[in-house]
Amino acid sequence: MPEVRVTGGELNGRRLFVPKSGVRPTTSKVREAVFSMLGSVEGERVLDLFSGSGALGIEALSRGAEHAVLVDSKPAASRRNVDDLRLDEVAQVVRADAVGFLRRARRGSFDLVLCDPPYRLADRLGADLVQLIPGALAAGGRVMMETSPKRPLALALPLMTERAYGDTLIRIHADE
Repeated sequence: MPEVRVTGGELNGRRLFVPKSGVRPTTSKVREAVFSMLGSVEGERVLDLFSGSGALGIEALSRGAEHAVLVDSKPAASRRNVDDLRLDEVAQVVRADAVGFLRRARRGSFDLVLCDPPYRLADRLGADLVQLIPGALAAGGRVMMETSPKRPLALALPLMTERAYGDTLIRIHADE
C-alpha cells in the first residue's frame, strides 16, 4: 500500500494510516483533482460515506470545512487518523452502514457529500444511495461520487462535471 498523505490545506503533507487490507483509499492524484473540481469547501458541513481511512473527509477539513462526519461499517482507520491529527473537535466518526446512516440523517444536514462505495458493492447499494443522498443534502449542496467507470451511479441531481482517472470515475453533482 503506497503512503497516503493529505494533499492540501492546513494539514498538507501529514501522513494518514491506511490498513494493509480492507480499504481502497482515494489516490493523492484523484483527491487533488476532486478538490480542484469542487473549489472552496470553506465552512461546509461534510459527510464522508464509506470513509475507510477518512482521507476524503480529512482532506475537506484540512481545506477549511467546518465539520465532517466520517461513516464506515469498520471505522478503526478513520478513528485513528482523526485521533492522530487531533481533529476530534471538527470530525465525528460513526460506525454504521452508509444506507442506514442516510435513512436516519436529518434532511439537509450536509453541504458536501463525499461518496466512495466499494466498487464490488456499488450495484447492490446503488439504488438506495441514489434515493437517499439527495435528502441529506442542504440546498445548494454538492455530491462527489467515486465509482468504477464501468458501473457509475447516476444521481437525479444536475451533473456539474465528470472525469475518469484509470479505473476511477469522479462525478460531481449539485443541488440547484
